[in-house]
Amino acid sequence: MQFSSLSRLAGLVLSGLSLVAWQAVAQPAPRAQAVASGLQNPWGLAFLPEGRFLVTERPGRMRVVEADGRLGAPLAGLPAIAAGGQGGLLDVVLDSGFADNRTLYFCYSEPAEGGRGNSTALARARLSDDRTRLEDLRVVFSQQPKVSSSAHFGCRIVERRVNGKPDGTLFLTLGDRYSRMADAQTLDNHHGKIVRVGKDGSVPKDNPFAGRAGALPEIWSYGHRNLQGATLAPDGRLWTHEHGAQGGDEINVPQPGRNHGWPVITHGVNYGGARIGEGLTEKAGMEQPLKYWVPSIAPSGMAFLTSDRYGKAWQGNLFVGSLKFGRLYRLELGADGKVAREQPLLEDVDQRIRDVRQGPDGLLYVLTDASNGQLLRLAPGV
Repeated sequence: MQFSSLSRLAGLVLSGLSLVAWQAVAQPAPRAQAVASGLQNPWGLAFLPEGRFLVTERPGRMRVVEADGRLGAPLAGLPAIAAGGQGGLLDVVLDSGFADNRTLYFCYSEPAEGGRGNSTALARARLSDDRTRLEDLRVVFSQQPKVSSSAHFGCRIVERRVNGKPDGTLFLTLGDRYSRMADAQTLDNHHGKIVRVGKDGSVPKDNPFAGRAGALPEIWSYGHRNLQGATLAPDGRLWTHEHGAQGGDEINVPQPGRNHGWPVITHGVNYGGARIGEGLTEKAGMEQPLKYWVPSIAPSGMAFLTSDRYGKAWQGNLFVGSLKFGRLYRLELGADGKVAREQPLLEDVDQRIRDVRQGPDGLLYVLTDASNGQLLRLAPGV
């Protein structure tokens, strides 16, 4: 055998050993355990005290799931919701002070008066003591302008923290509404943006465009397409992901005032294969994604694992759900903060993963998007 052939063989063996070693360190894959079934297109998940869960269903219902998986009746007190297409009742998070104030935040597709269009809205409310209704409901933000579209609402909520403590503000991701993708590049609207607002809807004075003529003051970053994943990293930074068109799904770490390029630059193409705009993948003044997928995985839901319940090797990893492939992706980050390795999980479940969260017990939970959707717990492999 020639030296070059031996060299290639050695490389393949070492590569294989490296993969085997990583898989060994990565621990056995977790097992999916059904916590609850019978949920209709569940979208957002939050963890209540005493092992209960709060789940939104896209058709316009929010309900408590008991620790044993029993589904509570839909909560009373929700606002009018424009359910249809990708719209409906979407994300939900508990206030960091929920134990004392019972406050929660949720986002949804809000119909315009007279039914002429819709947009993503953010509301706050109090969960009643008996967990049957929402009280003191207040809409604190409405995306402008409203348009006639049933797509690209975005709608993930993250409570911002500075030096490990809540700073009294919320991030909300907003889609470009599909038919208005060019709006993502202008600052006179909320389409294709991440916004940051106070919990009462006020505009933080240190927002990047506060006080700038012609710009909406709630905007934090722009040039986004349809962000359906958002979470805080262990260091407190906001991480997001967004759908590309045909390919080009992205993971980003948005910074205040930065332009993430859509639709001027993208690593995807239009449905059918035609280029988007000039077909550019980079341009001065526009951010590159930390990672992108081609082909698209249709990402939804996003969480960092901070516990060691699955072994030390998984601690600090990022987990992203896939609607297209029905998997949960584990992303291991390198010392440079970039994605070093990627592992698909839950391939045997074969259901659209809509949301992923770390629970108070340190385990991962996912929602599957179906007419008979499930809440699943990932039990550590043995």
